[in-house]
Amino acid sequence: MTDYVLIHGAWHGSWCWARVRRLLAAGAHRVFTPTLTGVGERSHLLSRDVGLDTHIDDVANLMIWENLRDIVLVGHSYGGVVVRHVADRMPDRIRSLIYLDAFVPENGKTLFDYLPDNGEGDRKLAVAHGDGWRVPPRPASFLAVNAADAAWVDRQCTMHPLSSFEAPAQISGACDDIAKIGYILASGFDGPFGQFYAKAGERRWWQEELACGHDVMLDMPNELTALLLPFSENGSLKEERNPKNPNRLAQPLSSGTPQKVN
Repeated sequence: MTDYVLIHGAWHGSWCWARVRRLLAAGAHRVFTPTLTGVGERSHLLSRDVGLDTHIDDVANLMIWENLRDIVLVGHSYGGVVVRHVADRMPDRIRSLIYLDAFVPENGKTLFDYLPDNGEGDRKLAVAHGDGWRVPPRPASFLAVNAADAAWVDRQCTMHPLSSFEAPAQISGACDDIAKIGYILASGFDGPFGQFYAKAGERRWWQEELACGHDVMLDMPNELTALLLPFSENGSLKEERNPKNPNRLAQPLSSGTPQKVN
């Protein structure tokens, strides 16, 4: 049995991991999908005091109070910023760190530093619709969510604190010393994540691409789960390497149709 901790991105919540959570749990693994403070079913807790540090504490405290060790830690999108900080502070508790179409900030950099407009669009949205400190969710169409789930995703997403996008990363580098680190790119989404995928290759992290929109866990839950399972106690990363490209995995992917969740 392996403990998986899956962290969602901005505007989302635990709900977006339901399909992958179910698939991993079917293999007798424990799966934790905490909702970060201020979004999803915890949206009633959103305030000006909620920011990146709050979200880092959400995940770190889960790991402490649940006594989680030797875990597989996955961060999606903004969740990549969160898990990078958690891994930097608690590297001894993490077996594998996986960035899923995620931001991977360098020390001192903010999430906005990696956007083409340096966050100007989100700041304008916050002023227009969020009292200057809350960012309304981007529509599912912007995230290239599959058509069957688009309306549901639009209903589920909630406001996100602007300050979390503006907070400089405080990284010592310990997170990059974890033995198994990987990056999964959603190649069907034209976002800012190609730069992190390229950097992952330079760092010789393992890399994979899935041909879907940004919300990989919704568009391709079976295929994503297949990429996560080699990091369980019964999976052998070494045996699953592609001999022609050691930065890529070689296990076959499931082709099952994702199940609609409402």
